[in-house]
Parts: sequence; structure tokens; C-alpha cells
Amino acid sequence: MRCVLAQFCGTTARVSPPPHPVLVRVIGRWSLAALVVNCVLGSAVFGLPSVIAGLVGRASLIAVPVAGVAIAIIVACYAEVASQFAQTGGTYLYIRAAFGRFAGIQVGWFNLLGRLTAGAAGANLFVIYLGALWRPATLALPRFLILTPLVGILAVVNYRGVRAGTQVSNVFVVAKLVPLGLVCVVGAFYLIATHRLVPAPTAATTAGNWLKAMLVLVFAYGGFEGALIPMGEAKDPHRDVAFALSVGLITVGVIYILIQWVVVGVLPDPAHSDRPLTDAMAILIGHDGAVLIAVGALISLYGFLSAQMLTGPRSTFALAEHGDFPPWFAAVHPEFRTPHVSILVFASLLWLLALFGSFAWNVTLSAAARLFYYGMTCIAVPVLRRKQPTAASFRIPGGPAFAVLGVVICMILFAAVDFSRSLILATTFSLALVNWLLVRRAGPIVS
Repeated sequence: MRCVLAQFCGTTARVSPPPHPVLVRVIGRWSLAALVVNCVLGSAVFGLPSVIAGLVGRASLIAVPVAGVAIAIIVACYAEVASQFAQTGGTYLYIRAAFGRFAGIQVGWFNLLGRLTAGAAGANLFVIYLGALWRPATLALPRFLILTPLVGILAVVNYRGVRAGTQVSNVFVVAKLVPLGLVCVVGAFYLIATHRLVPAPTAATTAGNWLKAMLVLVFAYGGFEGALIPMGEAKDPHRDVAFALSVGLITVGVIYILIQWVVVGVLPDPAHSDRPLTDAMAILIGHDGAVLIAVGALISLYGFLSAQMLTGPRSTFALAEHGDFPPWFAAVHPEFRTPHVSILVFASLLWLLALFGSFAWNVTLSAAARLFYYGMTCIAVPVLRRKQPTAASFRIPGGPAFAVLGVVICMILFAAVDFSRSLILATTFSLALVNWLLVRRAGPIVS
């Protein structure tokens, strides 16, 4: 109780509790790369190909790689900035070091919003795809009975150890790549055999639709930053982060391009398909193919959710560890060495957002939150070069130019945000502001 009062009532310092269990470093280079893939490949690959096709038609075949290049600029900025840190926290930690406590807390809250809504979107789409196998799944009571154990089991797995959580993430990466690879291979053979390598063009689309498509693709390619949050549990974060981001982005980019090509080439009306991959496989292989992909989608989405459950709770843990959140969020379980309080709180919030939100609602919120902290991270590149000139183990050639370009991309895409969701974004900003006002006078934690 004394620690809580000291933190939130403006005292200048507080005495830390006696030595407590610490997180363990067990995440290796390839597990980190797999975590990047798992944090990105989820609801987007199964739900958004039809949305992109509806916005820009066959030009979605151009939109997907263009968005990949744009996000690669932001990923490069993240690789340099992240290579300077070995603690848990990710984007929050970088922005706090670059711009101070207020900016760090704001980004911490928006990052938490992005993690929660991305996970909730994955859970929403899980129920939608389950509806292809069992129609009552989307009804209110079955939906509740599905979402509760869906989130609860992963919470228990991650509560009991980061090694178990990482192993579950690795297994799901392999499991999700198999059905996606099947769609790509079977679809490619079909399009080549039917001489439909280049789908017929559609009518020209508006600049507004292109912006909306790019915003949706930010969600599709985004999420990689989540894999950078648990760096306090990575074996060699300084050296492994650039490798993991590169492998993850290339893997995801190739899959997205091939999937979009198959969807717009195979489906007669891809814009009006709720389950585009399932519908495509129904044409390619028949009913059995559709069932196979529906099962694959469930596996993939659950894997994506497992990645969110592994990375998301470390956000609140990092905020508490640096004195910006109530200290109990930084509690580490004495036996399992996990941030167990943060895991339970994160799982509860994700469950609520999944239960009461929709897929589209969660996607929009997640994309808007990401644009904010992606832009801030790009700005942090030149700032941290001045503040920590020797800290980075990876440097982007022409880093300041990359930073400016990344900020411009984020600003342009932010113009496409549906501001009917601005109440949630404004509430997040306000909560972060109140958070900062409560802790701004607290001094450093005394060891």
C-alpha cells in the first residue's frame, strides 16, 4: 500500500520491495523471428483480402506489395531503435528514452490499445470462421462459451511460463504456414493452368479508397512491434532484433502477395466474401478444401492470439517496472517467473473487447493506434542517435531520411482513419494524461 501511495500521490521517491524473482531470458533468434511472424499473421490474412479487393479491385495486387514497401521503411526504423535496448517494454521504452515520460506513457497506452484490439479482432474472426463449420457459433450464447475458454486457456499457458508460451507460439507458426502455403501452391497451379496469371482489370478507384486500403494494410502488416516487447526475456536482443524483423517481414510479405493473387484470381466476386480463403479453396478443391482451410484458419487465428497473450501483458509490466503504472503490474510469479498480474489483467480486457466489439471495429482502432506510435518511433531514430550515439548494434544507411519518410507515410495514412472511433482514441489519450499527472512527480525507484 505504501508503494502505491508513493507512486500516485506525488512523493519524490519510494523504496523498492525486497529482491524478487526476475524474468528469464529464453527466447532465441529463431523463436523471436517466429514470434514476429505470429504477431503479424493472424486475422488479416484470412479476413482482409476481400476488404482490400472491395476498396481497390484487382489493383489490390499492386496495393499489397506497395504497402509492404511502406511498412518496411517503418520496420527499418524499429530495427535500429530496438537494437539499443535489452529490457522489456518495446515501443514504450524507446519513446520514453527519446522524448521523456509523458510521451512514453502516451505511447504505452496506445500500444496497449493496439495489442488488445488486434487480439480481440483475431478472436472475433475465430468465431466467424468457426461459423463455417458450426453455424450457431456466431450466436450470442455460443459466442460467449467459445471466447471464454479461447482466451482463458492461453492466459493459463502464459501464466505458467514464458518458455511454454514461446513454444506454443512456435508450434502455431508452423501450423498456420501449412494451410496458407497450401492455398498459395494450389491457387498458383490453378491460375497457371487456366491462363489467369493476370486478373482482368476493374474500374479505376478513388484516392480515398486507396488511402483506406493502405490503412487496412497497415493493420495487416502491423503487429511486428509486439514481438519486441518481451526483450527482457530474449537471449541476445541487441543482435537478434534486426534479423527477426527482416525474416518476419519477408515471410509475411510473400504470403500476403500470393494470397491476394489467389483470392482475386479465383473468386468471381472477392469483395463480397466474408471468408475469402475458404471460398477460394471451395472452388479449387471442393468442400473438403474449404473445410481444411476453415480448420487452418482457426489454428492460425489461435496462434495469433497466443502471440498477443505472450507479448501484450509485457506492456503493462514495463510501464510498472519504470514507475509509470501501479507496482503490482510488475509482479513476477516466484515459481513461473512470469508477470502473472499483467497477464490476468490483459486477458480479461481482451476477452471483454472480443465479446462486445466487432472485427471491423477492433481492426480500425488497432490501425489508428499503430500509426501514432509508428510515427513516434520513426522520429526517435535521429533523436536516439544524438542521445545514445554508440548504443545501436544496427544502423540504417541514411537513417534520418528513413525517419522522415516513415513519419510522412504515417501522417498520410492517418487522414484515412474513420474518426467515428475517435472517442476511443481520445479516451485513451485522456487516460494516459491522467496517468502522467499522477506519476509525474514520483522520483526514480530506489534499489
